[in-house]
Amino acid sequence: MLDYTQTTKSISLEKYGIKNAKVNYQLSPQQLHDITIAKGQGAEASSGALAVNTGEFTGRSPMDRFIVKDNITKDKVWWSKINIPFESDAFQKLYIKVVDYLSDKELFVRDCYVCADHNYKTNIRVINEYPWSNLFAYNMFLRPTEKELEGFSPEWTVVNAPGFMANPELDGTRQHNFAILDFTRKIALIGGTGYTGEIKKGVFSALNFMLPVFNNTLPMHCSANVGEDEDTAIFFGLSGTGKTTLSADPERKLIGDDEHGWTNENSVFNFEGGCYAKVIDLSEEKEPDIYKAIKRGAILENVIMDENGVVDFEDISITQNTRVSYPIYHIDNIQEPSIGKNPKNIFFLTADAFGVLPPISKLTANQAAYHFISGYTAKVAGTEAGVIEPQPSFSACFGAPFMPLHPTKYAEMLSKKMKESGVSVWLINTGWTGGSYGVGTRMKLKYTRAMINAVLRGDLGLYSYENYHMHSVFGVAQPRSCPGVPTSVLSPRTTWNDDEAYYKTAFKLSNAFRENFKKFESYASEEIKRGGPQRYGF
Repeated sequence: MLDYTQTTKSISLEKYGIKNAKVNYQLSPQQLHDITIAKGQGAEASSGALAVNTGEFTGRSPMDRFIVKDNITKDKVWWSKINIPFESDAFQKLYIKVVDYLSDKELFVRDCYVCADHNYKTNIRVINEYPWSNLFAYNMFLRPTEKELEGFSPEWTVVNAPGFMANPELDGTRQHNFAILDFTRKIALIGGTGYTGEIKKGVFSALNFMLPVFNNTLPMHCSANVGEDEDTAIFFGLSGTGKTTLSADPERKLIGDDEHGWTNENSVFNFEGGCYAKVIDLSEEKEPDIYKAIKRGAILENVIMDENGVVDFEDISITQNTRVSYPIYHIDNIQEPSIGKNPKNIFFLTADAFGVLPPISKLTANQAAYHFISGYTAKVAGTEAGVIEPQPSFSACFGAPFMPLHPTKYAEMLSKKMKESGVSVWLINTGWTGGSYGVGTRMKLKYTRAMINAVLRGDLGLYSYENYHMHSVFGVAQPRSCPGVPTSVLSPRTTWNDDEAYYKTAFKLSNAFRENFKKFESYASEEIKRGGPQRYGF
């Protein structure tokens, strides 16, 4: 793996309007680590990783994410509470303020790229106010070779100024923080927040617009891995459903843990060069690959350490969204380059805190489209203020905050690719069994792994009455047996030991699905609508 040292190349930021800056270009991870500590912006953990505090914001701020409304975007973007329009003139005025703020400062600049498939490669220049933000860019984006850096020409620029505070009355923002995409200027402008995920998700959002619009390629918020027989598996899921954990399988090579494209050339490619994983309650026993990846070069965010630098992964006094970023080569078993063939199996992951969905079920094409558009998981008590019992949470395409187009556009592309490739789609409940949150227990990781491995080995058999049972509320096919999993676990109703309570809760969730889907009904076909659960209840 290439180890960067500070290059002799010097670059100017004058063309960006940034004047008289001390530019630290393409520093190595070790240099950025040391500078962060020297500036008092971080500390070294006992593992050798760099630990930082992102400040006021410990997560993304979806209501402060904007897209410039211009000739490129005005008729294509799904303008909504997720995709909030921003005036082009207002962007230019705010941009000038930001680059004026960055002038005369010490800055950290990194040239990198996204999309492991070079047919879709997009060069990125990242300009950071903080050294640890630049280390994050090193970890998360793809790293060009020294030869590739010669004559490097960035197509997109990320300007990241956490210390700049906007004035909402003058600048058109909602509050002092902002993340704005401008597809004409090809700039992602981020200010007022130190949360590094805004950098990653800004670029992801840009690709989610460009790839389907200009390349007819499906962008996906998913992880992916590949087996010895080159069989690719894809894992869709929202944060906390097991996307990173389940794709980091020691028996399979990791393609990537979060963001991919599915091309018309029958391949799946990683957007990124690293992983950004939650570390709440992390242990070596539960998630050995992620645990071992936390070493020098990794960045821990908002964790609590003792005087010896030992991290308490159970301490959520700063946030539940404790994170680590690391370059993908910190994982031993990776696919190089990060590209796989057409997937044979797709897994939709959901942490159902109501405890009513089967731990595994097979979906028809219509059901797959319906569940993809829905993007269901659940919030549990304590994760957000005011949440005292499980609440359904829907995020279209398992990543609505990053999807500039209407969700049905992505669903149509997915359905088309599924039909063309003959892929099988499975719904996996990594949430609760034996009752809702507070009564039941979380599904054991060893059972979920056993179910997924059974699918990948082809052990669940063809769909038939002998092999599968139809769920009476959600209409999905649940296998009657699975190697390595107790038969009783496969039937959620059986685990409850209270049929009436189970069905009341199941219909409560099914009605939540249908209520959520109303906003998509005018765009969805009759076939997709029929993929939903029953509408009746007690």
